[in-house]
Amino acid sequence: MNIEQDIDFELARLRKLAWRMDALFYIPRTNISIGLDNILGLIPVVGDLAALAPSVYIIHRARQLGATPGALAYMVLNALLDFAFGSIPVVGDIFDVLYNANIRNYKVLERNLNKIAAGATPVHDGQKRLAAAG
Repeated sequence: MNIEQDIDFELARLRKLAWRMDALFYIPRTNISIGLDNILGLIPVVGDLAALAPSVYIIHRARQLGATPGALAYMVLNALLDFAFGSIPVVGDIFDVLYNANIRNYKVLERNLNKIAAGATPVHDGQKRLAAAG
């Protein structure tokens, strides 16, 4: 496997985790999704803390994959908003269903890595020869 395949594999894993947490299934005839985050959020305090763990993991892996500090800060803000508002009884459960912080964070990571990759300068054969000679 090369680096690009490794990153694609890791992104696929993080995408699956994000969607399981926020959109495991949809309420029929609506655009509203329910995930493990929403189900765990029904358990006061402990459930919200348990739902925070996958969010922290996604942010941790984003850092390891090379996300920029700005993207990481935005992802942390999303996770904190989800945790803070999600901890409020009833209103927080509704917020959790509508906000989908894990999916938002995955999309931020994917856009950020694509932007970084688009800005990367490919090394041409002539540059390789010059680097080897120098």
